[in-house]
Amino acid sequence: MPNNLTLLPPNADNVQVFTGIAMDVMGLPFDIARAQYARAVQLGLIERSMLASRDFSRTLGAIEQLALGPWARHV
Repeated sequence: MPNNLTLLPPNADNVQVFTGIAMDVMGLPFDIARAQYARAVQLGLIERSMLASRDFSRTLGAIEQLALGPWARHV
């Protein structure tokens, strides 16, 4: 039975593309949290503050680093 699926040989470009996609997928929950925070600020549920935004971003970045380790994005 012929196999119509042809696999590409692993090379640096394929690995880099796969790694980028994997990192984006694993980072999706953190992107959603950032979007929800921004929306809450827009709606007035959270006070509009550059310092609070900075603190939220740093905290979420640290959680992402802790959860994903080497797969975490550097935001």
